[in-house]
Amino acid sequence: MARDEVDATPLDNRAALVEYLEAGCKPRQAWRIGTEHEKFGFYVADKSPVPYGGTRGVRTILENMQAALGWQPIFDGENIIGLLDPVAGGAISLEPGGQFELSGAPLETLHQTCREVNAHLAQVREIAGPLGIGFLGVGFSPKWSLAETPRMPKARYDIMSAYMPKVGTRGLDMMYRTATVQVNLDFSSEADMVRKMRVGLALQPVATALFACSPFTESRPNGFMSFRSEVWRDTDNQRAGMLPFVFEDGFGFERYVDYALDVPMYFVKRGDTYHNAAGQSFRDLMEGRLPALPGAKPTRSDWVNHLTTIFPEVRLKRFLEMRGADGGPWRRLCALSAFWVGLLYDQNALDAAWDIVRDWTAEERQALRDEVPRTGLRTPFRQTDVLALARRAVEISRSGLAARARGMGGDADETGFLDPLQEIVDSAMSPAERLLESFSTRWNGDIDRLFDEEAY
Repeated sequence: MARDEVDATPLDNRAALVEYLEAGCKPRQAWRIGTEHEKFGFYVADKSPVPYGGTRGVRTILENMQAALGWQPIFDGENIIGLLDPVAGGAISLEPGGQFELSGAPLETLHQTCREVNAHLAQVREIAGPLGIGFLGVGFSPKWSLAETPRMPKARYDIMSAYMPKVGTRGLDMMYRTATVQVNLDFSSEADMVRKMRVGLALQPVATALFACSPFTESRPNGFMSFRSEVWRDTDNQRAGMLPFVFEDGFGFERYVDYALDVPMYFVKRGDTYHNAAGQSFRDLMEGRLPALPGAKPTRSDWVNHLTTIFPEVRLKRFLEMRGADGGPWRRLCALSAFWVGLLYDQNALDAAWDIVRDWTAEERQALRDEVPRTGLRTPFRQTDVLALARRAVEISRSGLAARARGMGGDADETGFLDPLQEIVDSAMSPAERLLESFSTRWNGDIDRLFDEEAY
């Protein structure tokens, strides 16, 4: 999750909220790629989770990384809960269950963003290794129960933890036991944003199937390819999902603002204090009638923070976030960014992707979203299946990356980052299916082997 903003600029009318989003429009030459990924820390000796405190805890990792990198520490009260790169703009943050997240800097090419990922993972190994700590990239915590999972000392997470059980059955699982990889991408205009958001939403279940990597819960198969994705289906449906209104005529920044205004808030932050506004309305805050903070009017921080607490499959801020993929090993972290950059950053590829999805109905898009978590690439669709859609999407993405022609070193372009996805569609086996096969054969039902073989 994003770190909370501190900006007291007043945003006290709907037009100002719209203008905030509109300011994200950038010319093509200014488009950037921001890759984020989360991972589970564990003690190598016994595969138990890493708590926040103690000499071998998450806090120690952050403190040692801060000393090594020179990044600025981020505090919640007296607790260090993240690091900020003051030069490039990247950040390290903590998810509620201790999932360690890199929010990458906005970079020009996939070569750069993959190099950033590799450098980060090397730094994490250097700091955590001597503490006997490893990190695992999968979509859902494969071994620990919710009760066994540690909780990080962040005030906003306390508010969310109390609210989640009121609005769904899986909210705490989402917070404490899921991990994802996502990419943040730019748009040039409102029309460009609309086209990219529609393609992104429609094809998000295809990405979910390609990156499915969460078939285990509490040491046993759970019956899903992406249990992380299934968890999101009953977390809080007022702030998640496929956003069918995005495909309606007239959709744009204003319509998204109206949607966001109706998503219940979690909190309002003033100074270092989080005021619990869970379930209350941003519209009431606009009018100075918020029960949690009577008389208060919204600032830019309030709006930015509120936008980060909305969780659709594609999220609009001043950029677009592709949110449908499970966490995974380092090659697939780079592949997720490559997949969407290829589809969305070349106009011919974007048009080709739109041609695939333009006549899909809202019911078909929702059916894909509902069925893919369980059946993945095998999910039927019209006269074909998701595997065929994935094969075509990877092909279009490859053409888009080739057209970008952004080379580095001995590479003429960025297409090589799609190789892990090409292997998946060529073999017709998702990462989850491969893990399940190993579990039932080589691992002889021992989930600890997952940590041994798949850790970074």
